[in-house]
Amino acid sequence: MEQLKERHSHKERELAEEIIQLDLKRDALFEELILRLGNKAHELLRKIQNGY
Repeated sequence: MEQLKERHSHKERELAEEIIQLDLKRDALFEELILRLGNKAHELLRKIQNGY
């Protein structure tokens, strides 16, 4: 981890940490969607991503 601190700026580390937090939030939201829709969760996401 020490090498990472030396090679990357504070902003770059902040961006990486924010991406990780967003990924964790995405996982939690997707789990909730699966609980609500079951197998249809993937289908709904694809439809919305593709603009129906």
